[in-house]
Amino acid sequence: MTGKERLYIGGLSIDFDTCTKKKDIEGIKAILKKVETDPDTIVEIINSLKLND
Repeated sequence: MTGKERLYIGGLSIDFDTCTKKKDIEGIKAILKKVETDPDTIVEIINSLKLND
């Protein structure tokens, strides 16, 4: 199952999008942990979002 599918099924897609727009890295981490994303993948996802640009 993809990360997006996990977020959708977990009912967290909107929360994830909100955190991304706010550049809330801690919120993103918390949401990804709720859908059982492993720590290395969480780092990869956050890096891919390029929130520091």
